[in-house]
Amino acid sequence: MSGMHNDPKVARILIVDDEQGNVDVLTRMLQAAGYSNVRGTTNSTEARPLVQEFDPDLILLDLSMPIMDGFAVLEQLSPLMPDDTYLPILILTGDMRFEARQRALSSGAKDFILKPFDMTEVLLRIENLLETRFLYLLLQEQNQNLEFRVAARTRELEEARVEVLQRLSEAAEYRDDETGQHTRRVASLAVAIGRGMGLDHATLELLRWSSPLHDVGKIGIPDSILLKPGRLTEDEMDVMKTHTTIGARILMGGQSPLIQMAETIALNHHEWWDGTGYPGGVKGDAIPLEARLVAVADVYDALTHARPYRAAWSLEETRVEILSGSGFHFDPVVVDVFLELPG
Repeated sequence: MSGMHNDPKVARILIVDDEQGNVDVLTRMLQAAGYSNVRGTTNSTEARPLVQEFDPDLILLDLSMPIMDGFAVLEQLSPLMPDDTYLPILILTGDMRFEARQRALSSGAKDFILKPFDMTEVLLRIENLLETRFLYLLLQEQNQNLEFRVAARTRELEEARVEVLQRLSEAAEYRDDETGQHTRRVASLAVAIGRGMGLDHATLELLRWSSPLHDVGKIGIPDSILLKPGRLTEDEMDVMKTHTTIGARILMGGQSPLIQMAETIALNHHEWWDGTGYPGGVKGDAIPLEARLVAVADVYDALTHARPYRAAWSLEETRVEILSGSGFHFDPVVVDVFLELPG
């Protein structure tokens, strides 16, 4: 409904009464009391459109009117007054039977004025209802400001969390890739494949910030294995494989979707589509999709960049290698989307 007013006298007041004399008397009385924004109608069918156009802060409503009585007007106005709105309706009536009062109150009325009017009483009732109205609007405004501040603080915390994760992934990578580019390239490629698979923007953003942590568990692998220039022995390979479970342990128990996805990727990015991967031998669709995306991106980036024990592969050789792994190392759908990406 309407915005805040500093001065209650600028409140918008709407009068609905089928007797022009009553509308005129109330209008003059309100204007004399300093209320400058008063509208009136003797046609009750105009009440709803007037409320929508005028957006009043208070309505004076006659109960006994031809065509549409006050109860019918209350019923029409009900959808315009959701629970989080306080729009006071002051009933003007000569009918003070208990049933009429109960019915009006249960239909959304806030108070009653008995005809013929006592002007002092009318002004006091209006003043009280408007005071409540403006206190309510002030509270609503403060709540919105509070929500805005909470949202801004949440955004700051999320940005801080992302920054910490970036630093953590760089710390892990610094030991075996001093350029620090591998994790970024894997993240970019995983996001590109995910976009090609139709993932929504929110999921792609989670993937962008969580996938660089896929090898964070390498923090726990000894240098003698991690930095060995030649091929690893079987025992050394078994130790190397533990970087998946170490990474998952480092990230375990996170409350945010970002940390949870990072943990999932760290644990599962070496699982194979046919179930022969590690650490859990998970198979097919049971491997989380984000880990299947990172699996392809990780292998592609590893092969196309030199390692201490081998030269970089050409892009074409790498694409052929990934295609040959489709259906047993990699999810075939992920491979298909990857191969369709512009080279």
